[in-house]
Amino acid sequence: MTKLVLAIDDDKYVHHVIEESLAGFCQLIHAKNGDEGLRQAQKYNPDIILLDVEMPGKSGYQVCTELKNIEQTKDIPVMFLSGKSELPERVKGYNAGAADYIVKPFNAEELMARIRVLYEYRQHSIKLKNDVERAQITAEIAMTDSGDMGRIMRYVGQTYHAHDLQSLSNYFFEFFRPLNLDVVVAFWYQDVGVICTGDGVVCPLEQELLEKHRYSNRFVDFSNHTIINYPKVSILIKNMPLDDEALYGRYKDLFPHILEVTNAKIQDMEVNEKALAQAHAVGSAFNELSSQLFVCSETREGAVAQLATQLSELRVQLQQSPAAESQALALQITQLEQTQSQLAMLNDDLTFIKHQLNHIIDSRSELIDSLSKIASPEHTQDVTSQTDIELF
Repeated sequence: MTKLVLAIDDDKYVHHVIEESLAGFCQLIHAKNGDEGLRQAQKYNPDIILLDVEMPGKSGYQVCTELKNIEQTKDIPVMFLSGKSELPERVKGYNAGAADYIVKPFNAEELMARIRVLYEYRQHSIKLKNDVERAQITAEIAMTDSGDMGRIMRYVGQTYHAHDLQSLSNYFFEFFRPLNLDVVVAFWYQDVGVICTGDGVVCPLEQELLEKHRYSNRFVDFSNHTIINYPKVSILIKNMPLDDEALYGRYKDLFPHILEVTNAKIQDMEVNEKALAQAHAVGSAFNELSSQLFVCSETREGAVAQLATQLSELRVQLQQSPAAESQALALQITQLEQTQSQLAMLNDDLTFIKHQLNHIIDSRSELIDSLSKIASPEHTQDVTSQTDIELF
């Protein structure tokens, strides 16, 4: 299906650049100012809107805000085109409702890549919208059946059975659905950001804001959005009720409990993964040591056999030698017999070491199996959902 893109910009040269960049990639509609862009958006319902920030008349921010207030156009992803790259400008664009922000001048490959991401973002959003609405209805029913403390306790129990980020995020979003909040979560796992939403769709600007504010204050409020940061987890609440002091206070008291539990769980998962990696490393070292011991054992046994043969030959020579030489040969044989005895004792010691080493390798294999089962998603047991039990 051909993508339909609306470009709103007062600069004819920018329209020309966009036309050249997207030739053959999508169908373009052009608007030279904000008012014309609003009319074109409602008339054609494009898949994506490219919007200049600074224009005569209505600015891009004003146009974006109006687009988001119109039922017909509110779900169309908007990408701002701007010559300013500072974070405050991006925050301002996000507050106006944009899904992405690209800095001029841009190249064709970057523009097409971002349009492709936004197009997939919108297609997923449309597909999942009905499912999300049904889930919200179910969650609202569940909300009436249990209080905040009961749901916190349930979430703590559920995280015990979560051993991967996918199952943890499922329980995490199940907690938030009854609150009717739109949440994006970033798990900082092994210092890599894994960004998730309840519907599986994350717009580029949301990801950028979470990454930029990762080391900011615990609570970051802007417009009707709030970012809450913990070392291993951050959340962006896209519709925080900042104008409702009582409800906002309740959420500020409630959410740290959930994030502390989630933070501790991710740390635990990292420790388990590290332990599993260390167990594998130790096991590999033991396997290599065991191989070397067996090779040395075979070499040593060959040397012992050769020594026995040499001793036998010397004894024969001793019987055939004159008396003067016999005394010297007898001394050499005595010394070699002592060496043979020491090698035999060493052989017994090494045999015992091999036995102990095999025992350690078997124990290590059992440890790795146990850790692997704990870290495996298949190990996760079914946990009662929020609608199955009433607490409080």
